[in-house]
Amino acid sequence: MADHKKALVLLDGSQRSLMTVDYLISMAMFREMKLVLYNVFSGIPESYWDLEKEPASYHIYHDLKAWEREKRQQIDNYMSLARKRLIDAGIDASAVEIKIHNRERGVARDILEEAQHGYDTVVLRRRGMGQMEGLSMGSIASKLLSRLHHLPVQVAGRKEQNKRILIAVDGSPSAVHAVDYVAGHVGRYDYTAELFHVIRGFGSSIPENPEFVMPPESLETAEMKMREHFKELREKLLTAGFRAENVSEKISTGAHSRSGTIVKEAEMGNFSSIALGRQGHSKVQEFFMGRVSHKVVHHGRYYSVWII
Repeated sequence: MADHKKALVLLDGSQRSLMTVDYLISMAMFREMKLVLYNVFSGIPESYWDLEKEPASYHIYHDLKAWEREKRQQIDNYMSLARKRLIDAGIDASAVEIKIHNRERGVARDILEEAQHGYDTVVLRRRGMGQMEGLSMGSIASKLLSRLHHLPVQVAGRKEQNKRILIAVDGSPSAVHAVDYVAGHVGRYDYTAELFHVIRGFGSSIPENPEFVMPPESLETAEMKMREHFKELREKLLTAGFRAENVSEKISTGAHSRSGTIVKEAEMGNFSSIALGRQGHSKVQEFFMGRVSHKVVHHGRYYSVWII
């Protein structure tokens, strides 16, 4: 932990969420970080607090308190199990911290507040079935992806990690940051990476006119510029420790869907992870890339997706 990096790991008390722990174990990068296992605990709903003051409902309130204590004990045991699982896998015990936070403003807001405290990465799953009820795309996870602008997010997928990562790039600074992140975190661990760029065939430049087709000469120019950009990005990976034979580049043209093409490439290339930038290089591209990153998370649910 010489670089003192810290990961915020969201756990909800479910069996499915334990797969996040297995994901951490499978990734060498997390063995060099401090891991904060974080849970937002929801006790008795605020609307029931006044029951204690009502004689007729006093026993109901105490039943709820007993239920809350039981649930708290369950989450304490769960978090201890998750920590033990990491330690048994060889992760330094001093690097694994448990933090159970009593819900205050709401699950997403409480997580966002915690994320302000010096973290390098946030790790979560698409869906959960425990205390963080609704930790799924379209609810808590979706809110976090939309609002965690300052931090990389790793959405752990079901596919077993195989040290193959697809890096979707679009020429934007955000995509460059994605390459830097991949290079800095896994460059020393013998990964294979593919730099992948998608050029849409319809509406790629004028979204309000979907019938627009990019002229062949424009496609050629776009490809040439991207291949030049690939050289710069490739060098970043090689400098970080990637072997030259393990870095490839590919451009897909005429695609109707950027996100669909990215997920299909991950499937065809047997990649376990997909990395991409959070924003594009213009307001139009920012809209598209924001939408693309969310769609990749949603449709590529089998894969781990890194949004930088």
